[in-house]
Amino acid sequence: MSIYKTLRSIADICATKMRFKRKTTLKISDIDGDSEIISIDKIGITDLGLGVIIFKTSDGNEFPISAFSAETAKIISEFQEGRINEIPTTYNIVEQVCEEFEIQLVKVRIYDNGNALRANLYFTGKKDLVLRNYRASDAIALAVLYRIPILIKKSILHQSPQIKTK
Repeated sequence: MSIYKTLRSIADICATKMRFKRKTTLKISDIDGDSEIISIDKIGITDLGLGVIIFKTSDGNEFPISAFSAETAKIISEFQEGRINEIPTTYNIVEQVCEEFEIQLVKVRIYDNGNALRANLYFTGKKDLVLRNYRASDAIALAVLYRIPILIKKSILHQSPQIKTK
């Protein structure tokens, strides 16, 4: 099977199994009213060996998320430093599909599904797509890799322990 047919099959499976959602127009600047753009302030590994990220909002508030692997924290940190020599296979698949179907990842949006933080991935190009319900840590890694906005539902900012900075 050719690579195009393989990628087409992946896209078709994703369209039915992973609930792709089409929008008429999707722009990088599109931000829904219940989300806020955040940036990574610090990243590290806890004493328990879990990855942790301290995010910062535009008004200076910080809040942590954790409970993802130390390996993912290391990958995100390497992407931040511009070290992208060897992109892990999971993220490289996204790169290949984007190239083949002439789409690009333009933003990720983190939300709480009750048990864990999850994320939607927003693509635009020949078709606009939203991939739903992915691990937040992987979405963050992709956002850092592609230097795109990370959005978070504002309700999460109120749930998380916040650190007020001066």
